[in-house]
Amino acid sequence: MEKLRVGIIGAGGIATDVHIPAYQMVPENVEIVAISDVVYEKAKAVADDKGIPHAFESYEEMLKHVELDAVSICVPNKFHKDATIAALQAGCHVLCEKPPAMNQEEAKEMEDIAVANGRLLMYGFHYRFTQEVQTARRFIDAGELGNIYNARVQAIRRRGIPGWGVFTNKELQGGGPLIDIGVHMLDTALYLMGYPEPEVVLGKTHQQIGTQKGVGLLGEWDFENFTVEDMAVGMITFKNGASLVLESAFAANVKEREVMQVSLLGNKGGADIFPLHIYQEKHGALVDLSPQYLPETNAHRDEIHSFVADCINNNITTRLAEQGTRIQRIIDALYKSAETGKAIHIDEGRV
Repeated sequence: MEKLRVGIIGAGGIATDVHIPAYQMVPENVEIVAISDVVYEKAKAVADDKGIPHAFESYEEMLKHVELDAVSICVPNKFHKDATIAALQAGCHVLCEKPPAMNQEEAKEMEDIAVANGRLLMYGFHYRFTQEVQTARRFIDAGELGNIYNARVQAIRRRGIPGWGVFTNKELQGGGPLIDIGVHMLDTALYLMGYPEPEVVLGKTHQQIGTQKGVGLLGEWDFENFTVEDMAVGMITFKNGASLVLESAFAANVKEREVMQVSLLGNKGGADIFPLHIYQEKHGALVDLSPQYLPETNAHRDEIHSFVADCINNNITTRLAEQGTRIQRIIDALYKSAETGKAIHIDEGRV
């Protein structure tokens, strides 16, 4: 493969601000050949601005008329599954933005089709590629934390309900902060814990602030049509004996504007990830370890460049798609628990 021929599905901000610039940073390896959007004028404008040869009104037309090796999926959650499956069946590797899908059934179907077609399916969990997470991973792999038996996950904004897009529309998004920002920190924790199998999930959602008019630090939201939760909390136990506590909110009466944090407890050490601090007992003393220097990086860029490298080097693992299905299963269980008021016992087939 001389160059990876890439198509972009969706011409919104995540495509224009993240995916396209990152691909264009490695012109020796990648050529963006086409872009599609349901609003053709939008796709055409982006194509003209970014020097992309072809623009289409539908991804079906794009996949039919242009030969592609890989596709980025940058559309609302409701459309992840169909676009991903179409691209996989057209022989493309796929980088799909998070979350994987609307529910576990969709994610499992996407995984199965990726495996059946021998294609890479990767999701946009870019926090994995931060220097803090990669450094913590090296400490964990070296045994510095020992057995990680508990995690705390927080993705909380004081007044951070998005005032754009479909983030407050349950029909198109599937949920609120849990499926949008909470999923990032949940994936980060699971990634550092080795992605253990979930066993029991208990969740609770709240809708206390989003349905009222108020101060919007991310723009004015449509409070009259706010159909998602504004906060989700939960606890997960895993088959290996570990546990995880989660808090995620678009709007909460807290001190900080935003907290995105993963905290880990192991029997040889603990860690907060953002920023990275490690806590240990060594040589008869309690020791706090903080890096004095971490290289500057761009996690979105590194995520996309990792996808490019895997495609070019034919590193076609099923692990990433499997993890996508697993985290979607946990999200489903949290929402189902909140709806039913009961703890949900998970097997690896279905919630």
